[in-house]
Amino acid sequence: MTISLSKGQRIDLTKTNPGLTEVVVGLGWDTNKYSGGHDFDLDASAFLLYEDGKAKSADDFVFYNNQTGGGGSVVHTGDNRTGEGDGDDEQIRVDFSKVPAHIHRIGITVTIYDYESRAQNFGQVSNAFVRVVDAVTNREILRYDLGEDFSTETAVVFCEFYRNGADWKFQAVGSGFSGGLAALCKNYGLDAS
Repeated sequence: MTISLSKGQRIDLTKTNPGLTEVVVGLGWDTNKYSGGHDFDLDASAFLLYEDGKAKSADDFVFYNNQTGGGGSVVHTGDNRTGEGDGDDEQIRVDFSKVPAHIHRIGITVTIYDYESRAQNFGQVSNAFVRVVDAVTNREILRYDLGEDFSTETAVVFCEFYRNGADWKFQAVGSGFSGGLAALCKNYGLDAS
């Protein structure tokens, strides 16, 4: 049975799902009626964070141009440039058993590619969700629907996984940023230039 979460909620992942070591994080969205002449290209990313909440190097930032990080523990499965179709638009795989010991959190984010020249923002996006699926059994464990809380934001932190002793937990974040990927990188301690 899937657990539906709301903003701010936290859940034990590995403690309540014994044997869970690898998950697929599926992210999806639709676009509202929009006549700007451009497709929406939303991009999922993962930031691998140290105890201070910051990423330290390119290996700590997983996205369509750097699809593997954290010693192979986090893998982006590929860029979907239109978001067409049902189901997950992009996926990130996380193998908790391989996450380096110095990584304490993994932030899962979505940004709008080329938002400035296309005049696009999350106010034009609907039905955005993140779901966590057991990579071995393909069972959906939890789902977080973001709702329609955004207007001018161009980047959103959907969720974070974080360590709690030997276990991993999930937090539904739903925090928006203006400034796209550069704003997220700065938030997480990286220089996006």
